[in-house]
Amino acid sequence: MAWIKTVAYEDAKGKLKMLYDRVKGPDNNVDNIMMSHSLRPHSMEGHMAIYKYVLHHSGNTIPKWFLECIGVWVSSLNECNYCVEHHFAGMKRLLNDEDKSAGIRRSIDAGDIDSIPLDTAQKQALRYARMLTRDPNGLAESDIQALRDVGYDDGEIVEINQVSAYFSYANRTVLGLGCSTKGDIIGLSPNNSDDPDDWNHR
Repeated sequence: MAWIKTVAYEDAKGKLKMLYDRVKGPDNNVDNIMMSHSLRPHSMEGHMAIYKYVLHHSGNTIPKWFLECIGVWVSSLNECNYCVEHHFAGMKRLLNDEDKSAGIRRSIDAGDIDSIPLDTAQKQALRYARMLTRDPNGLAESDIQALRDVGYDDGEIVEINQVSAYFSYANRTVLGLGCSTKGDIIGLSPNNSDDPDDWNHR
């Protein structure tokens, strides 16, 4: 599941057990990315808080399926198959459109924004996410203006920025600690966006 020692759910005690109970899914399943923090529960707590607030919060106005799409795109750019598989499954469930989901996946796998079955604004968001992932120092104020020009307001630009930045963090957590999807239930997420304290994966 990871290259480092992790604590299984049934062996967890104290704060770690409390956090596992907050993030677990069916049959006490805890995603391996969260288990990779088990020797430092405080970092798991921080990770889950930013994940929940950035991706699964009612204050966001960009559709959650597209925020997940940005996450899949960034994860593909970072060659993090773990996050690609988890978040593509989540995106597909939320989008509820088999053909469109398949087209998005083909284009992401090919690294081709132009062919992706998304609108002009969404494609521009993916261009920004690619730049932030690959060449953050190359970004300029004109890149923000390009997002405004296709209709995003500045609050939505913050959402795009934060989701893109979060996934690079998550990708490096996974890749740096050797997390695999073995034992995970793919595609679960804390879907109760109305309650920021509800981290339960469903």
